[in-house]
Amino acid sequence: MTWEPGRLDDQQHLTAADPGGMLLAVAASAAQVRTGRRAAVEAGVDRLSAQGRPRAVVVAGMGTAGLTGDILEAVCGNGVPLPIVTLRSYQLPGWVGATDLVIAVSATGDDDETVSVAVQAVRRGCGLLAVCPPGSPLEAVAVQASAIHVPVRVEGQPRSALWLLTVPVITAASALGLVTAEPEVFERVAAILEDIANRCRPSSESFVNPGKSLAMDLAGSIPMIWGSSPVACAAAYRLACQLNETGKYPAVFGRLPEAGHNQVAALEGPLAERDIFADEAGPTLRLVMLRDVEEHPQVTRQREASLRLAHDRDVPVSELTAEGVHPLERLATLVGLADYAATYLALGHAVDPTPVATITELKARISQ
Repeated sequence: MTWEPGRLDDQQHLTAADPGGMLLAVAASAAQVRTGRRAAVEAGVDRLSAQGRPRAVVVAGMGTAGLTGDILEAVCGNGVPLPIVTLRSYQLPGWVGATDLVIAVSATGDDDETVSVAVQAVRRGCGLLAVCPPGSPLEAVAVQASAIHVPVRVEGQPRSALWLLTVPVITAASALGLVTAEPEVFERVAAILEDIANRCRPSSESFVNPGKSLAMDLAGSIPMIWGSSPVACAAAYRLACQLNETGKYPAVFGRLPEAGHNQVAALEGPLAERDIFADEAGPTLRLVMLRDVEEHPQVTRQREASLRLAHDRDVPVSELTAEGVHPLERLATLVGLADYAATYLALGHAVDPTPVATITELKARISQ
């Protein structure tokens, strides 16, 4: 599985190496935004407002579904008047009770962890919102509890359905007054994702295609991916996960300012050194910085200093900047590019980006 950048501009290769259609799935992100918004409205998530504002919101989900909780917290921002907790486990925390809202999200509706949390939430009298496919075990829990269910039909891999799962959650938060997200916001997000799909389309050559260019930067390196704000951190984590699942590629996620207390030390380690006389180049560290317009002033200073430290040590750097006014728009500018880059990285290695055999095998082993 050697890296050959020429593969990225070989249209026959891009088609043959992607039989599961991951590039097409990424290109459908804008349609997911519109579909997810429509599904949430038709399911009546605005009824949540009649129940009053909860004491806390707990978002339960695994993998991409769990990322919806991180995105919700980032989009709502520091001014949100209640805690938002993302739960990636089987057990609902002991403090969660009848005055709290649990949002259970699953692309398949049968994740053991999420279904278990939803059942516990019903037993404790919590409010419950389920975002999952119709006919699934999670929907059955919601129906039995007379809870709101947003039906989503996920085609392909769950990780390709991020926007389909996320938009109903943001719409529900808007109904509760936790964030301002009018219909125009979702349409602008869809337009951003459409623009990225156009610029990153397979027929667009590498030198003008930002998705292919980022993949070429990442190839041969161990990316250390940092975010400088909640929005940028959610996108950085998404990029790391996509590199893992879609690219079958290692990546390290970090957030500022915490990364400045531990991960920054890797800039002085063995992977930060490059031997220009070596017969064969080995993997080297690359700092990938995702930044946002809304950063704490001290985080901005730390980000700038970290970049200088990397440059001083000849550690290559990739810097991506979020654009847009609404935090959901800024998130889209980063996530849209991340999804394409991870897919192109797989295809440049002649790796099928769709299947995740090791994850399937792990699930099979623990279910025995």
